[in-house]
Amino acid sequence: MKRRGDWVSAFIFLLPLLFTLAVAFIYAFVRTVYFSFTDYNLFHITKFVGLDNYTQLFADYRFVLALTHSLVYAVVVTASQTFLALLLAIVLNQKIRGLTFFRAAYYVPSVASSVAITLIFIWLMNRRGTVNWLLTALGRYWPLIVIGLALVILVQWLQVFSERRHGLPARAFDPALLGISLLTGVVVTTILGQLGVVHPYPMADAVIPWLTTRKMFLGIPLPLLSVMMLNIWTTTPTMMLLLLAGLQDVPQELYEAADMDGATPGQKLLHVTVPAIRPLLFMVITMGLIGTLQVFDQIAIMAGVAPLESTITLAYYVYWNMFGSGGLPKVGMASAAALVLAALTLVIVFIQRRVGFSEKGWYS
Repeated sequence: MKRRGDWVSAFIFLLPLLFTLAVAFIYAFVRTVYFSFTDYNLFHITKFVGLDNYTQLFADYRFVLALTHSLVYAVVVTASQTFLALLLAIVLNQKIRGLTFFRAAYYVPSVASSVAITLIFIWLMNRRGTVNWLLTALGRYWPLIVIGLALVILVQWLQVFSERRHGLPARAFDPALLGISLLTGVVVTTILGQLGVVHPYPMADAVIPWLTTRKMFLGIPLPLLSVMMLNIWTTTPTMMLLLLAGLQDVPQELYEAADMDGATPGQKLLHVTVPAIRPLLFMVITMGLIGTLQVFDQIAIMAGVAPLESTITLAYYVYWNMFGSGGLPKVGMASAAALVLAALTLVIVFIQRRVGFSEKGWYS
């Protein structure tokens, strides 16, 4: 009797979740499957058309574009954000000054509003925006920048060499010496520029149309590449936080044993760190793949600026068929595309589980 009461209590607590799951997921999924075999448009009586919607999908060049963009987007963004997140996590796992500040600063992009960040990004990537201004400045003043960096390296090396020669344990990147090197490099470079010894490189203003073009870079439309850079910047901190938590749980004894065996930092990373956080890497990569395949909000905001063919992804293709095609809503086409997206996500996650960083993958 007590056991039955426990079951009843548990069911009552789970009832709101089960109701939400039944209505928002199971019922919605069943309706989507049904609509994918019809020509329903929200107004006319549904007509069963069999597999026509799926046939029309692969005959629609926009769907093929959306599928290609989604796959490229998922691979590039997931790989980039995972690599950068691991790199940042390793750096922030060291004992350095101001560690708390840097952890908070790197995490800020993840907690900011996605819509607000995207709107600011559109402003930055304008033809006359900050990004093109910076590219123009780098293009014009690269001779001064190169000379300045060379001076900083030279002065730093001379200072470290002098300190060590006098028996002092100076580090290569000693903050005090580096400050003197930077100040010297800036002052000398400024004087050389004012005296006309080094001249800026003459070039026109950079007016790269990052968002309003169909041009490609390495086979990727520039507007889509811009969204990729934005997504990498905003999602990497979240992945970094997860990997940082995993790195802090790696037993120090493993690193001590590796040091005794004479392992290099690269060998410790590949043979100690990565295997130790393999379950977390699997979760990070899987979350990245699912999130990138279903990217929508940033693409939807960019739609008012960039050409549709340059940014469309599968998730936005579903929305476009429902609300953005200019005619009656194509519920059947949208439903079929949504199911293709769901199937694609499952297949890619399954492949990642079989050959990736999971317990069944090649890296085990």
